[in-house]
Amino acid sequence: MLIERGEQLAQLRRNLKSCDEHRMGHVALVTGPVGMGKTQLLETFGKWAASTGVRVLTAAGSRAEQGLPFGVLGQLLHGARLAGCDTTRVDKLMAEAAGAIPTAEARWAAADELPAEGPMWPPLLRDVFATLLELVDRGPLVLVVDDLQHADATSLHCLLYVTRRLHHAPIMVLLSETSTLRPANSLFHAELRSRPGLSHLTLPPLTVDSVTQLLQERDAEPGGGRSSELVQEAQRLLHMTGGNPLLFQALVGEPHRREEEGGLAALPRVGDAFGRAVLHSLYRHEPEARKVARALAVLDRPVSQELLGQLLGLLPASVTSALRVLHSSGLVDTDRLRHPRILHAVLSDTPTEIRQWLHERAAKTLHEYGAESSVVAGHLVASGLTGEEWVAPVLQDAAEHALSSGRPDLTVAYLRRGCEAGTDEERRKTLTSMLVSARWQVNPLAANGDLDRLVRSAKTDGYPVSAAVAAVPYLLWQGRAEEAAEAVAAGPEAKAGETAGPKDGRLQAMRLLVSLSHPDFLVSVRKSQGLWSKAATAVHSVSPLLQAVSVLGSALLPTDEVDSTAAAEQFLQRHHLDRGNRGMLVAPLLALLYAGRADRVVAWCGILLGRPETRHSPAWRGVVRSIRAEAALRLGDLPEAEQDARAALEDLPAPAWGVAVGGPLGTLISCATETGRHAEAERWLAEPVQTGMFRTPVGAHYLIARGSHHLSTGRHQAASSDFQRCGAMMRGWNLEATGLVPWRLELARVQIALGNRTHAAQLLREQLHVPHGLDERTRGRALHLLASTAAPDHRRKLLSKAVELFQSCGDRRGLARALADTDQVLRQSGGGGRPRHLVFRADDAAKGPDAAPWVRQAPERQGDPRAAEDGDRDDVLSEAELRVAVLAARGQTNRQISDALFITVSTVEQHLTRTYRKLNVRQRTDLPSWLLAMDDHQPREVQDKVS
Repeated sequence: MLIERGEQLAQLRRNLKSCDEHRMGHVALVTGPVGMGKTQLLETFGKWAASTGVRVLTAAGSRAEQGLPFGVLGQLLHGARLAGCDTTRVDKLMAEAAGAIPTAEARWAAADELPAEGPMWPPLLRDVFATLLELVDRGPLVLVVDDLQHADATSLHCLLYVTRRLHHAPIMVLLSETSTLRPANSLFHAELRSRPGLSHLTLPPLTVDSVTQLLQERDAEPGGGRSSELVQEAQRLLHMTGGNPLLFQALVGEPHRREEEGGLAALPRVGDAFGRAVLHSLYRHEPEARKVARALAVLDRPVSQELLGQLLGLLPASVTSALRVLHSSGLVDTDRLRHPRILHAVLSDTPTEIRQWLHERAAKTLHEYGAESSVVAGHLVASGLTGEEWVAPVLQDAAEHALSSGRPDLTVAYLRRGCEAGTDEERRKTLTSMLVSARWQVNPLAANGDLDRLVRSAKTDGYPVSAAVAAVPYLLWQGRAEEAAEAVAAGPEAKAGETAGPKDGRLQAMRLLVSLSHPDFLVSVRKSQGLWSKAATAVHSVSPLLQAVSVLGSALLPTDEVDSTAAAEQFLQRHHLDRGNRGMLVAPLLALLYAGRADRVVAWCGILLGRPETRHSPAWRGVVRSIRAEAALRLGDLPEAEQDARAALEDLPAPAWGVAVGGPLGTLISCATETGRHAEAERWLAEPVQTGMFRTPVGAHYLIARGSHHLSTGRHQAASSDFQRCGAMMRGWNLEATGLVPWRLELARVQIALGNRTHAAQLLREQLHVPHGLDERTRGRALHLLASTAAPDHRRKLLSKAVELFQSCGDRRGLARALADTDQVLRQSGGGGRPRHLVFRADDAAKGPDAAPWVRQAPERQGDPRAAEDGDRDDVLSEAELRVAVLAARGQTNRQISDALFITVSTVEQHLTRTYRKLNVRQRTDLPSWLLAMDDHQPREVQDKVS
C-alpha cells in the first residue's frame, strides 16, 4: 500500500513521458529514511511504466553483496537477457574486470576509492551502454536501482558512465537511497548531483491529514466528515510511529477493537506485526545505530550524547549520526525511544549477554556521571555487578529510597544484590533488617528466613535498638510474642531505663506494641501509662512511631486525660502523606475503630488506599482493606465489608496473615451470618488459624464472629462458650474497650435467646456502666437489647435513645433494627398515628439482595394491601408534613422552618396542625423523638442549612 506518495509518483510519470517525447534521458534520485516507502514507490512506478509498454530493468543493492563486483549491473543485464539481448561479451568483460581487482578488501571499497583501471574497462563500459541502447530501439527504457547505498563500486562506475551519455538516449535512471550514518560514495554523488537533468525526491513522514483520511476510509461511512476524534486518533498513531509508513502500516494492520456503538476504532493493539516492523527497520541501519538503539532501550531515560558515547565507546559524532537516522526513521524521539512498544521490541531482540553488558556499562557510566542511586541500582540488579566497592552503598541508598517511596518490590531486588556484594558485617546487618521489612510488605511468608537470620544476629549482639525495632513487628505478626518481648527487654538501651532520645522512643514504642498486640504483657506497661499516654498528644517531642502506638494504647486503655479519637485524627492529618513507615498509620486507624468512629476509618482508609505506592505493597494494602472491611461492617454496609475483606485475602493469602488472619476472616464470617449464608460462614470458619491468634485482640474479634454464627444457627451452648471465652480473655487482660469486643452484650444476646431476660438485663447494665471507652454504637446496641427485656412503658424510651445513637454513629443496620422495633412497639401500644415511616426508613437502611434475614422478616410496604391506601390515610404524614415535623422536633421555629424549606410561615402552621392531629399530640414539645432519626429524610441543602 502506497501512502501519501501520489505527488512523487506523478512527478516520476512526468519525467518518463518527457524522456519519450524528447528522446532524452533523465536521472531521478529518491531518498529518505528507512521505511519511508522508497521501495514501494519504485515498484509502483515500475509496474505502471511496464503497463504502458516501457521496458523496465530492475536491481537492488544489498549489504551482503556489496563486495560482489558488478552485482547490481549483473541484475540489470539479467533483465536485458530476458528481453532478448545478447550480453555474452559484456559478461566476459565483467569477469575479467572482477578478476583484476587486487584484494578482497578492495571489493568493498567505495566507488571513489576503487581504481577503475585496466584494458578491459573501456570496452566493458562501451558494451554495457550499447546493450542498453539495443533496448531503446524498441521504446523508452527505465533502469531502477533500489538501495543504492549498498551497491557495489564497480556497478556504480558503470551507472555513472551511462548517466553521462543520456543526452540523446530515452533512458530514465531511477535510483533510491536510504539515509546512513555517514555519506556513502561521495564522489559518485558529487558527479551524479551535477547532472543538469537530475530530479531529487525526498520522501517526508506521513502527515495528520493523510493518516486521518486513511482511518476515515477504513472506519467511517463513505462520504462521512472528519471528526475531532478521528483527528486525535491520527495524532496518537503518528506520535507512536513518527510518521514512518512501515511502522504505521504494521500498526493499523493489527487487530483492533471498536467502540460498543460501532463508532471510532480504538487505539490498535500493538502485537507481533508492529514489533517485527520495528526490527525490520532497525536491522536496515548500520550496526552503530543498532548499538545506540539497544543502549537507549536499556537506559530508558533521557541521557546526554556524551554519556551515551562513553557507555558504548563511540565518538560523539557517531552517536549524533546514529540518533539522527533513528529519529528520521521514527524509532527515536529526541533522546529516547519513541514508544514503550518500540523499547520492548528492541530489548526482546537484544541477546542476554549483550543486555547484561549494557546494564553493567550503564551502571558504571551513570555512577561516574553522578546519577541518582535508584537509577544506578536498577542497572546493577540487571547486570549482576557486585565486585566493586561503590556498589553496596549505592544499592543501600537506593533501597532506602524505594522503601520510603512505597516500592518494596524494588527494595527487595536492590537489597538481595547488596547482600551479595562484598560488604562489611555492620552493613550486612542493616541490609538484612531492611530486607525483612521490604519482603514482608510484598509477601510476609517470604520474610521468614531473613527474619530468623536477623533474630540470631540480634541475639548475638545483645539486641541493639535498630535490630529490635526491625524485628519486633514481624515477630508479633507471626505470633512469636516471647521472642519479641525478649528483643525489647534484652538490649542495653532498655536496661538503661527511659530516656528522651529518639532511639529510646522507638524502643519504647516497640515495648508498647508488644503489650497491645499481646495483652498478656500489659502489666509491664500499665505502670508507665502516665508517661506513654502523654505521647499520644505530643506533637514534636516524641518519635512518630511512639506517638502512633500511644494513640492506639489510649483507645484500648481509655482514660479521661486523652481523647483517643482526636489524637488519632491529628496524627493521621500530620503523617498520612509521610514517605516511610506507613505501617505506623495502622495504629491510629485501629484507635478510631475501637473508639467507635467507623465512619472516619472508612474515610481515611479510602485516602490511604488511593495513594499510588499502595499498588506495590500487597501486605499494607491488605491490612488497610481488612480494617476498612470491619469499619464498613460496623456501619451496616455488608456488601462493602465483604468486598474489602475478600480483597484483603486476595492481596495476602490466609497463611501469610499470621495471627492477624482473624481480622478478615472474622469480618467475612459476620457478613455471611448477617445475611443468612450459614454454609458460607462455615467455610470461612474451616480456614485454619494459628493458636497464637487467641492471645491477641484479633482472636477476641474472631471469637465474637464465630459465637454470633453459632447463635444465629441455634447452637446456644457453643455461642455462650465463645463469648465467655472472649470475656475471660478481656478480664484477664483487664481491657474494657467496648469498641474492641463488647462481650457482655454478645453474651446477653444468648441469654435473651434462651429466655433468661433477667440475666441478659444484668449483663447489659454492666456493659453500659463500663467506666471508660463506651462508644455510641455499643451503647446503642446495649439499649436496643435492653429494651427487649424492659416493660412496655419503658421500652419505647430505650428504643428512642438507641435510634438516636445509631443515627449518630452511622450504623445503618442497627438503626434499621431499632426503627423496626419502635414501629412494632407503637403498634402494640395501640397509640394513635402509627408512624409507618419508621418501617420504610428501616427498609431504606438495609435494603437490597444482601439484606439481613431480620430485615426481610420485618413488616414491608411491598405486598401490604394497606400500602395503596397510605396516601389517603389520616394517620400517615405526607412528605411535606414529615419535613416540617422533623425540623420542629429539632427545635426549629416556624420562621426558621419557613426559611429552610422555602415555604411561607402560614404553610408551616398548616402542616404542623395536621401533624399534631395525625400523631395525636397537642404541641411541638410533644412530638415523638423518633422524628429526630429522620434527619436524612430531608434534602441535602436543607440539612446543610439547619445544621
